[in-house]
Amino acid sequence: MVLSGTLGVFVVESGQPSFNVVFFRCVFGAAALTAYCLARGLFRNHNFTRRTFALAVLGGICIVFNWVLLFSSYGKTSISVATVVYHTQPFYVVILGLVLFKEKLNRHQAGWILIAFVGVLLVADLATADGAKGTTYFIGVGQALLAALLYAFATVIAKHLKSVRPELTALTQVLVGIPLLLPFTALGKTAGLGADWAWLVGLGVIHTCLMYILLYASYQKLPTAKIAVLSFVYPAVAILVDFTVYGHHITPLQALGVPLIVVAGLGVNLGWRLLPAGRRRTPGKAAPPALTRIGEPR
Repeated sequence: MVLSGTLGVFVVESGQPSFNVVFFRCVFGAAALTAYCLARGLFRNHNFTRRTFALAVLGGICIVFNWVLLFSSYGKTSISVATVVYHTQPFYVVILGLVLFKEKLNRHQAGWILIAFVGVLLVADLATADGAKGTTYFIGVGQALLAALLYAFATVIAKHLKSVRPELTALTQVLVGIPLLLPFTALGKTAGLGADWAWLVGLGVIHTCLMYILLYASYQKLPTAKIAVLSFVYPAVAILVDFTVYGHHITPLQALGVPLIVVAGLGVNLGWRLLPAGRRRTPGKAAPPALTRIGEPR
């Protein structure tokens, strides 16, 4: 999560358009992941079927365009704002489950999603933007939201790939990105990049290969509750890094929105009750009429 929080600096310092950044992230990430999978012998028992491979490819399409949108939003808003808005992914996962799989949305989840939406409005701070800058800023916030939606699709797809090693899934996704993004990549803009190539190599080796290996290893060792809590280290580090490196800071109004999104995200991930449940009835004793109407069984 700490590595994720430094992602924006590598993107901005590379000085490349978002399509270029993602293309080379896929190239260098694929090279590093291939070397890792070969060293670990993961290709021998890959467990891919036609169905799971097709799902991995579909997830890769979502992932790479999610990166393009997120990286583009950095320049239109800021690393802090884009990252916090992007961290609404858990709510999209819940909504997709409701729409695609007919899962039920209880009143607590609905309440947390509403609170998160208010938090997004505060963090976006659209009311203070005007003119051309306001339009660009609004587009950047929209890109971060759309990036979060694509990541949620990739998360839902990943649930059907449990039989495949996650490192192989990640490798498939970045390999998909190479031919997919090549037509949109301005290779001429890399001329004279010099030492700045290190930022693009870092995105592939550190933020794709190393980071994903660490994440997948941790998922196998930690309970979901701890993963949910630790995931909010990502936006916290991003805000700190954005302030330290670029001097960008969030306004007091935006600062009110951050804890709303954090608490709401934890509420959805950990199944917190937004409202207290009704008191349990004592056997043989009727509950008061008011509790009968309002209460909810535990």
